[in-house]
Amino acid sequence: MGNRIPVHLNGAFLYDIVMEMTFNGLEQELRQLNLKGRRVCIVTDSNVAPLYLKEVEAIVAACCRETVPFIFPAGEENKNLDTVRGLYETLINKKFDRHDYLLALGGGVVGDLCGFAAATYLRGISFVQVPTTLLSQVDSSIGGKTGVDFDAYKNMVGAFHMPKLVYTNISALKTLSEEQFSSGMGEVIKHGLIRDAVYYEWLIKHIPAIKKRELVILEEMVRVSNQIKRDVVEKDPTEQGERALLNLGHTLGHAIEKLSDFKLLHGHCVGLGCISAMAISMKRGLIPEHELSRLWEIMKQFDMPVTVSGLSAGEIIDLTRNDKKMDSGTIRFILLEQIGKAYVDKTVTEAEMSEGLLPILA
Repeated sequence: MGNRIPVHLNGAFLYDIVMEMTFNGLEQELRQLNLKGRRVCIVTDSNVAPLYLKEVEAIVAACCRETVPFIFPAGEENKNLDTVRGLYETLINKKFDRHDYLLALGGGVVGDLCGFAAATYLRGISFVQVPTTLLSQVDSSIGGKTGVDFDAYKNMVGAFHMPKLVYTNISALKTLSEEQFSSGMGEVIKHGLIRDAVYYEWLIKHIPAIKKRELVILEEMVRVSNQIKRDVVEKDPTEQGERALLNLGHTLGHAIEKLSDFKLLHGHCVGLGCISAMAISMKRGLIPEHELSRLWEIMKQFDMPVTVSGLSAGEIIDLTRNDKKMDSGTIRFILLEQIGKAYVDKTVTEAEMSEGLLPILA
């Protein structure tokens, strides 16, 4: 079998993150969940369905009583309560009960939406994550944070609901567009910045191999990112403290994402937010100036945007006040003490944010 990373809560086993090079091991993993006699609704989107739905549905069908596909239009703009309503109607019409399962087949939008539906349908049913994008494989499929957007406010409605299994097919990364792949690198780079300077240097060393999507290198990258996120989530499953560090780049990134009407991909916006957070850390004397220049260059080499046009610092900062990471009217901002070590700061001023945005505003 491939790499297996167990996830625990208060010392008790919750689920495995399983990494393979194909979908061939999925049936064995699903059989461990005892799906015989149960229905499974496979939730996916219009981009992923033509690629993988037939293959995955055949595997799932061998393990359960009935499979029900639910396909919704791809895109962040469809990660909303209207789509969830359609999924609820499907589950009700097919008489899904508390013993049945959902399975998220796709990227972060699919996983977030499916997980939220699983958390709320009949007060909670089980679900499985089968992430197919880099962003979902390294970040959003792990840790049980689910949610949908509300009136373009990102993930404003959500719940913590842990999956029963995360099954990652590394070779699915070969089918991603260049844009989707580079978006995922925003979360990968973030993991190195907040927790592991050695991993950050490893990423820089392997830029050519990563861009060529050499599967052995991608497997190692996904594995280390998964371990970083697992370790943080185990210590703080509901984001009361340390888990907030995973939000490096997200406060300003989410605002940029919304102001672009979600035309900019999430991971790209996180990357832009990381540049701003590092710029603020540099101005505070925590990070040397050459590290900011190096991050800029790394992101360019990974074909990630390093500037955004048509936005002002004022409107970005205004939007951060609606961020769900607010704490009693104060923004919980994530800054860097050094590469590989992040911390939560509640003293970042609007002037500092404005200055931190200068390097990315074209």
